Amino acid sequence: MYTIVKIAGKQYKTSAGDEIIVDKLDGEKGKVEFTDVLLVSDGDKVIVGTPNVSDVKVIGEIVEQIKGDKVRVAKYKAKVRYRRVTGFRPMLTKVKITGISGVEGETKKEIKSKPLKAKKTEKSKVTKV
Repeated sequence: MYTIVKIAGKQYKTSAGDEIIVDKLDGEKGKVEFTDVLLVSDGDKVIVGTPNVSDVKVIGEIVEQIKGDKVRVAKYKAKVRYRRVTGFRPMLTKVKITGISGVEGETKKEIKSKPLKAKKTEKSKVTKV
């Protein structure tokens, strides 16, 4: 079973036991819940939210706050010996997904898509002359 979760404006594919690295989340080590679940799948059934799947939460645990790899930014102007290099290390959070709550059995309910039907228009009555 896996879910697609929206965390800090980005989407991540998660399942129980995964460790994901996301942009920095406020808070110390401990539990965290993500309620913006966009999709739930168990292999056979797929539930797609509109926009979110209701009553489903992904429960995780903040493992550590880390710094990412350095991103080098370079400025260069031709013919004038101008070169500048700066670096940037983004703050990241490592989260371990401990479980998915709100899903009974494997999936809570199936969402059936109904085909759209065009509205019938009134037919004009033709009289024979």
